[in-house]
This record gives sequence, C-alpha cells and structure tokens, in this order.
Amino acid sequence: MAGVPRISVIVPVYGVAEFLPACLDSILGADGQGHRDDLGIEVIAVDDASPDASGAILDDQAAADSRLQVIHLDRNGGQGAARTLALARARGDYVWFVDADDAAADGALAAIAAALAVSKPDVLLINWVSCYPGGRTAPNVYEALLSAVPAGGCTLEEHPELIRLTMTSWSKVFRREFLTGLGVSFGAGIHEDILVTCAALLTADVIGAVGQVCYCYRRQRPGAAMSTTSRGQAAVFDAYHRVFELLDSRAAAGQPASDALRAAVFERAIQHYSTVLETTGPGIGRFGLPGLVPRSERKQWFARMHGDFVRYRPASYQHPPGARGAKLRLVERGAYWTYSVLEPLNQARVRLQQARSD
Repeated sequence: MAGVPRISVIVPVYGVAEFLPACLDSILGADGQGHRDDLGIEVIAVDDASPDASGAILDDQAAADSRLQVIHLDRNGGQGAARTLALARARGDYVWFVDADDAAADGALAAIAAALAVSKPDVLLINWVSCYPGGRTAPNVYEALLSAVPAGGCTLEEHPELIRLTMTSWSKVFRREFLTGLGVSFGAGIHEDILVTCAALLTADVIGAVGQVCYCYRRQRPGAAMSTTSRGQAAVFDAYHRVFELLDSRAAAGQPASDALRAAVFERAIQHYSTVLETTGPGIGRFGLPGLVPRSERKQWFARMHGDFVRYRPASYQHPPGARGAKLRLVERGAYWTYSVLEPLNQARVRLQQARSD
C-alpha cells in the first residue's frame, strides 16, 4: 500500500515463555488480525539470555515467518540494552517497542499505520487496556487525553497534560530517525524508558494519537518489575533528575518550557514517585507485606519525594484541587506520618469507586 510507513516492532524477551507465543501471534497475525504484507512490518526480538524456553520459541517462529529476526545474547543486559541493540538494526520508518508478556490488540498495526500515514508524527500515542489475571480488563483512565489531540497532531507545549500519560515506551510509536537523533538512550534496570519518553515528547514537532485500543498491558504478573519489591525502584528518581536537567539544557539553548509545561512535568514526577510508593498487588500487599518499595525504605523514599518537591518546584506552580492537591501538599510539607495514614484510606476509596463502576 503506497504511503504506508514501514514499522519495526522491537520485543525484548526474558523469562516469559508462558506469554511469548501469544505476544508474537498478536503482532504477526496468527490471532486473526490478518496483517498483510503491505503493512510492511518487521519484528526484531532480543533473547536477553532468557533461562527458559523463550529462545527456542523465537527460533521456531522465525523459521515459520521471515518477518521475525531473532538476536540471542549470551549475557543478560536488561530491557533497555535489548531495545537499544535492536533499534540499531531496525530499518522501519517507525519503531514500536512491545513487551514480550503483553500483546498487541486486534487491528492495532493497521490502526497505527493509518494514523502514521495521515499525520506523519514524530511520536504517536496509542490507547491501551490493562489486563489482569483471570481475564478482567480495565481501560486507560487517561484515554480522554488521546481524543483531545488534533487530527494533525500537536506539540507538548500546546497540550502539556499529555505528560500525564504512562511513562512507557510501549505506549508510543516513534519515528526511527527522530528517536535515534534525540541523544538519549534507554537506561539500565527499572524505569529505563522515562528519559526517552520525556525527551521524545519535549522535542517532538508533531505528536499524534490513536484512540483505538492498540495494546494489552499485563498487570500483576509475578516476576515483572512492577510486581516486585525492589530497591531498584529508586531508579525513578535518577530518571526524573535527568529529565529536569534536559529541561534546563533546552532552556539554555533557547528552548525554554512554558510555565504550564514545566509545572506539568514537575507534577508528573512527584506523582510517579508517589505511585511507585503506593503500588500494591499480589505478593506486594500493603498490610504485613511491603509494596514495590521495601518497607524499611519507605520513609526515606518519602523524604526524597519531599526533597525533589522543594528542589524542582517551579515558581509559578499551583496545587491542583481536590484529593490530588491535598496529597501533594503533604509531600511539600514532608508530612510522612500523615501521608502514611491517609493514603491507604484514599486507595481504598478509589478501589470502592472502581468496583461500583464495574
């Protein structure tokens, strides 16, 4: 099909043999998506020294489908390094990073290709659903932000609220030459895609969006980074410190962010810190068991949140109304014990509201 951009789909793979076949089928078409050759996709999967049968699954699929290339690594380097390696080999006009335990939704690639052909964005934001054990799904709570993006695209300055969307690489499709020209790369460990995401959104001349659900994000998978208590979660602080450095360097180069954009990035950072601190789930429950942040480090984590609030708060920043603003005021004051008592109650209230809406 003339004018349809070629898409490189990059899939880092480690210890996900249970989910990998469904992921590959969702991209290559065995699930009924009916992908055609004229969509022009290539899939580059990186076997990151996976200890299970993932490598063999990849080789079997590659033997059956020439669109799949497989890279086998002798030593595990993490998702960030795997993405960087595959990106260097990609030849598509656009790149989409898909996690091997997730899946593309039905019709995703056709919808993405159509949107890319229309607006030719630097970054295309896609819609997703969260998929839970047992088959329950939940919509993206920020999907209304996607519908607010004009058909011809926009910049982050024009719509600063887009920074509230998930800081993940899988939720975006990047123009390859734009991405490789940003001068940033995926970091090591957890939260490795925050800097790349922020740099891309800040730099993009055209940000597009697809309202159709294109991705199924698996939650509460045992062993996944966002289901595991780990000191490595603290990498989120370093990631946002680099984002603030990027804002400063852009300002020094004559590209200052508006007050509204700077405030949006600042609030997104504090919100991300608090989300990690508050996240619980199977195996990481709040009562009796730690959350993502080890219990012994929760007070120190809050202190770092408070420190970054004081350090990076823009002079023009105003607290939002309601419960979100009240929580941010506790962070600003460094009121750890009050926060610790009130936040579980707030989380329970949110869960009750969600249950009533289901």
